[in-house]
Amino acid sequence: MSTLLRTAIALALLPAAPVLAATDAATDPNQSLVRLDRVNVFGSRAEVEKTAGSAHYIDQATLERFNFRDVNRVLRQVPGVYVVEEEGFGLRPNIGIRGSGTDRNNRITVMEDGVLIAPAPYAAPSAYYFPTMARMHAVEIKKGAASVQAGPRTTGGALNLLSTPIPSETAGELDLAMGSNGSFLGHGWVGGMGERFGGLIEGTRQQTDGFKTLDGGGDTGYELNDFVAKLRWTSAPDAARYQQVDLKLGRNTQDSDETYLGLTEDDYAATPFRRYAGSALDNIQTRHKLYELRHLIELTDSIDLTTVAYRTEFQRNWFKLNDVQGVSISSILADPATYADQYAWISGEDSPADALRLRNNNRSYYAQGIQSVLGVGFDTGEASHDLEIGLRVHRDQEDRYQNDDRFQMLGGELVLTTDGAPGTQDNRVGDAEALALYVQDTIEWGNWILTPGVRYEQVDLTRTNYSTATGQRDVVLSRVESDVDALIPGIGATYLVGDNLAVFASVHRGFNPPGPGSNAEPEESVNTEFGLRYGRDSLSAELVGFVNDYSNLVGTCTASTGGNCNIGDQFDGGEARIQGIEASLSYDFGANGPVGIPVALAYTWTDAQFRNSFSSSFEEWEDVQSGDNLPYLPEQLLHASAGLRGERWRLDLAGNYIGEMRTLAGQGSVPAGQRIDSVLLWDLAVGFQVTERFELYGRVENLSDETYVTARRPAGLRPGLPRTTVLGLRYKF
Repeated sequence: MSTLLRTAIALALLPAAPVLAATDAATDPNQSLVRLDRVNVFGSRAEVEKTAGSAHYIDQATLERFNFRDVNRVLRQVPGVYVVEEEGFGLRPNIGIRGSGTDRNNRITVMEDGVLIAPAPYAAPSAYYFPTMARMHAVEIKKGAASVQAGPRTTGGALNLLSTPIPSETAGELDLAMGSNGSFLGHGWVGGMGERFGGLIEGTRQQTDGFKTLDGGGDTGYELNDFVAKLRWTSAPDAARYQQVDLKLGRNTQDSDETYLGLTEDDYAATPFRRYAGSALDNIQTRHKLYELRHLIELTDSIDLTTVAYRTEFQRNWFKLNDVQGVSISSILADPATYADQYAWISGEDSPADALRLRNNNRSYYAQGIQSVLGVGFDTGEASHDLEIGLRVHRDQEDRYQNDDRFQMLGGELVLTTDGAPGTQDNRVGDAEALALYVQDTIEWGNWILTPGVRYEQVDLTRTNYSTATGQRDVVLSRVESDVDALIPGIGATYLVGDNLAVFASVHRGFNPPGPGSNAEPEESVNTEFGLRYGRDSLSAELVGFVNDYSNLVGTCTASTGGNCNIGDQFDGGEARIQGIEASLSYDFGANGPVGIPVALAYTWTDAQFRNSFSSSFEEWEDVQSGDNLPYLPEQLLHASAGLRGERWRLDLAGNYIGEMRTLAGQGSVPAGQRIDSVLLWDLAVGFQVTERFELYGRVENLSDETYVTARRPAGLRPGLPRTTVLGLRYKF
């Protein structure tokens, strides 16, 4: 460990020393948790409303309206957030904020309970793990200067998923549901607090046979198991300082019969849910472990400290068709006439031996660190301050140890002809060490709320390449070391115009560090926003304009973008400008009557263009001219929902309009082969409260059964989820 990291750890632990005065009285534990746990981005809707910038908090009641298990459907109700579906279930979402890009969330900061949750958030942020939505209690989204607090990726924003909290009293929940295509959900938790000790145990089981039809038969769905345990200790009621220690343990496993192989234009038109025989063996198996220890202490009435130590471990092997006789699957599906033999073989016709290459994308990851936030409250004249000083010391790693197996298509089935040795396709390790510091002050002065802040990120990156000739780790072919540091300032300002209206603006530096072994420069931008926020009784509204001005936009080659480049390579895209308008509105027309009638709207308009010309081997860019629009960014998004609420029943209808988008940078009319058409999707949810604790519910996703394309990456056209019906029951105690 470097001297820098040792020093940083010492600094992180130093504030815990008993050098400050004690409080005069103990603090209520439940209130302390909300106030002290500064590692979380917000923690409550009230915190969002005070934010000097655009932010959103989706609470438990909102999540339970539709009871979605797909994070894509949850996030569509938030303006400025873009999602690209992949397999229809939300297992591997592609999320972007304010045009940051939508490949594997690698340009936003994703957290669970305020802690980085990607398997290797610095070395490989696009790795395939996302927390199980079924066990989430709330969702937080920060945009603009508000994202500087989270880091390291401040280009788009931050997404924080809040898991089920330990209840103050003994309580629990059981949720069981069944639906189309043999789908099943079982989710339950039980927990509570005694005088000083408490805890929670939670489990989730999800499975489905899938909605695609595999040539020759077979499942195209998944099985997922997720378990979480939490323990809590609090100090005695008469303790001089209130303290709290939380231990969180988690384990997640997934077995998914998923593929990167889509469909040609003609096959999609004929049978949109078909899966070619060449993908029959495609399967991804994952295992995720989480360890987290969190400490909260109130040092004085105005000084508190939150510290969390964490470690995650993630292993995955995605065994999937990679190419046919050296021709990538994306090339075959884009031009089946030129590659007629290869297309015929993946469609089930007999092939020569070794014609089809399946790759064991075997990778393992870990991430570990300690982060601490010191909060200090004080006054200067008529201004009150809430100062935060945060530190994160972090290390993560991606280990690729992959091999290829060769197959022959024979009688419509894949037959192994050559078994590759482990480590003979890719044999490399990427490491990252990071030190992050931030200082942010929330200043309330009359009608003003000012939030100046600055973040510092220092990252050391190493990529070690081992010999693929033997697959062993005894021969180092090369080692590439690099480092990057960045100062990320930001400031937000809110002016309260009376009790109901707020005007806010912010400006901050966008930053996205490169990966290990990359020749690209860091991604940098200057991001500004200006907005209005109104709230009165059951009416709330927000209107925001934003401009993200990139001095260097970076693209990353991943298998999920098509893979016709070296996986992991990064490309400088130079100058780009992404600007847009975000609007949201919610109102309950029946707030004072026997039947509630809540309605909500969220609209996003985006203009995203390159501002220079260049050529790139990045598949989504290629030959770019100044003025070209960025790919996979629809110009317009619209979410609308309306509901009815009775004393014991509820009915909700939501519509999502996703505008046309291009899959390759360009301008003018979009060629058919590079276009994803616009679509309007409807979801319906109903619920009946049988007793105070027992509810029956139902949900229909894609109510009108639209057949639509979600993406043309990584290879061919990919269909969205067809009409899916779910019936369930929920019992709370």
